[in-house]
Amino acid sequence: MAVTKILARRGGLSQAIAYVLNGDKTEEQILTAAQGCLTSTACHAMAAVKQRWNKTDGVQLYHVIQSFRPGELSPELALEIAREFAREHLLGYQAIIGVHTDREHIHAHIVFNSVNQFTGEKYHSNAQSYYQQIRGISDRLCREHGLSVIMAGESAKAISYVEWLRRSKGQPTFRSMLEADLRAAIQDANDLGHFFLLMEHMGYEIHHGDRLGFRLRGQERFQYPGRRNTLFTEDGIRAAIQGNLAEIEAGSRPAVLSRPKYRPYLAHPKYTGFLALYVHYLYLLGKIGQRQYPPRMTPHLRQEVMRFEQYRTQFDFLRENEIVTQADMDAFQTRTEESLAKLIKRRTILNVRKKKRQKLYTALADVEALAPSKALYEEGLTGMEAEFERYMEAVALLESSGVPRKRLTEEKAEIYEQLAELNREIRAERQKLKLCHEIQNQVPVMEQDIQRTEEHQKEVRELEYRRR
Repeated sequence: MAVTKILARRGGLSQAIAYVLNGDKTEEQILTAAQGCLTSTACHAMAAVKQRWNKTDGVQLYHVIQSFRPGELSPELALEIAREFAREHLLGYQAIIGVHTDREHIHAHIVFNSVNQFTGEKYHSNAQSYYQQIRGISDRLCREHGLSVIMAGESAKAISYVEWLRRSKGQPTFRSMLEADLRAAIQDANDLGHFFLLMEHMGYEIHHGDRLGFRLRGQERFQYPGRRNTLFTEDGIRAAIQGNLAEIEAGSRPAVLSRPKYRPYLAHPKYTGFLALYVHYLYLLGKIGQRQYPPRMTPHLRQEVMRFEQYRTQFDFLRENEIVTQADMDAFQTRTEESLAKLIKRRTILNVRKKKRQKLYTALADVEALAPSKALYEEGLTGMEAEFERYMEAVALLESSGVPRKRLTEEKAEIYEQLAELNREIRAERQKLKLCHEIQNQVPVMEQDIQRTEEHQKEVRELEYRRR
């Protein structure tokens, strides 16, 4: 299996080539190769191509790295795979290849010119080219040579090499430990507030926002597992707590059910106002997407076709909320702003209640999270003095408060559940206001686009009439 990565560089061509050809890493340059140039004059040849096509600015080179599983292949096979990759994916691009054997894992480096020596075209790297071309070609070459690849059921996004290496050795990573703790908390939780409480008791800090973030106390950064797995989003966790975790894990049930609202059958209405404008614009974009209009279309409209689904969402929003005129829009915004203000006020009251009890809530989490450290300290293990001291301070604070621990736990879980629900409602109201602003900003642009398109169609019809 090869873990691939591509880096764009705006300078340092000679340094990158020197690094790839380093004799200490490539067995005295035996494990090196070149495409479209010589290793000895590669830097000069690449610079000459840039000058010939007058493309000396911007990205100067790209650096592809293929890292293989330790012990899975020989250096010679890694060099052959890298050469085949360059011949297939980098046709016309000068490239220097070097296989490094200075670490436990064999890894190939490919540094190639950003300018094609035959066409003058500059190479462009994006997420689509990475997954469909770079990683796709690399995985196919690995399969052809009998090596393992990242299967479709595994993470679809790139991972750091350190994490991949730990996985390949069977060592736990923080992400895997976090996901295990999340699953354990989901299985034990009664509701979302109880889930947050359990995660805090395991020693995690929680970031509440558009995405749920988790980090162990003392860590610098939060992890956002919901980016890779919808099970660990707020909606996914809520659904799993309700008894669907086994089905979600087995793949027989989605983590988040997106069910459209029930609408009784109605005869097709005659749209007016904003709705009529959106129907006309969506029809226009659909025609352009099907290339049924003459090719002389403005670049702006061609870009608008890519945002077709965004306009569909805005149209559905207008129809669901019966917004037809600017007066309807103003009234809806006023109602939404009032609703948002009430929700924020309720959240502020809850946060004040939470702040008054925050020391007790933190002590409650410390007692649960530091209980294993206290047991190790009592067994005589050194290095646990600070943890034991924090544990005893938390116990003393809870005892002096006079609030039973069970009642405090229930109160904390209830507040967390209410805050989670309020945050969800606030995000929904803010999304409505965002759509309102987007629609009002977009309406004048849409009207201009429709007018220009109709004028263009009129010109085309007149030309065709004259030809006849």
